[in-house]
Amino acid sequence: MARSLKKGPYIDNRLMKKIAGAKSGDSPRSGGAGKTGVKTWARSTTITPEMVGFSFAVHNGKAFVQVQATEEMVGHKLGEFSPTTKFSRHGGRMQREIEQGQAQTQPQAGRARVEKK
Repeated sequence: MARSLKKGPYIDNRLMKKIAGAKSGDSPRSGGAGKTGVKTWARSTTITPEMVGFSFAVHNGKAFVQVQATEEMVGHKLGEFSPTTKFSRHGGRMQREIEQGQAQTQPQAGRARVEKK
């Protein structure tokens, strides 16, 4: 569900201070962006136009995932680009056999059949 327009987007205050410090060219120790960019645990922060071009290290519960903010990301949350769970494929052995069978039939379908007379 979307946030109310009268409330505005949620932006973590500490994160905005780090971005402002990085824009002014401060050293990484004073809250600016270091090698990894701006390190944050604030996954619920909405990406604003001021954040475009910055590199964020967003925590996913286990490690920090690098996220480069682009114009297409404006309006989305930082956490959307840092997956918290590993995708587990369904199927196992049976699914692998099906995929191998499809891989064997597809190259043959592309070839022209030559009949011997």
